[in-house]
Amino acid sequence: MPDNFRSISDVLFKEKEFSKIVAKAKEEEIVQKFSEIFPELNEIAKAIKFNRNILFLRVENSVWRSELNLKQQAMISKLEKQFNNIHIDKIKFIA
Repeated sequence: MPDNFRSISDVLFKEKEFSKIVAKAKEEEIVQKFSEIFPELNEIAKAIKFNRNILFLRVENSVWRSELNLKQQAMISKLEKQFNNIHIDKIKFIA
């Protein structure tokens, strides 16, 4: 095998041409794994999308929206710890 061959992951993660694709995949991973990170919220909240550093959650009702809004910083910290290279500005709760 020639010396100039590289693995797909090596190309995707190290070439800047693919940085937007990698970033979008990480954003989608946050939405997909939200229920695994916060299993206690499965019945209450569902991640809808992550766009421009804002995580959108659909919440069961306005009471839960209010409650989760108070816990927003703790939730952001936990998510940022789980996903190293992702910055979350805020969580937007949709009832």
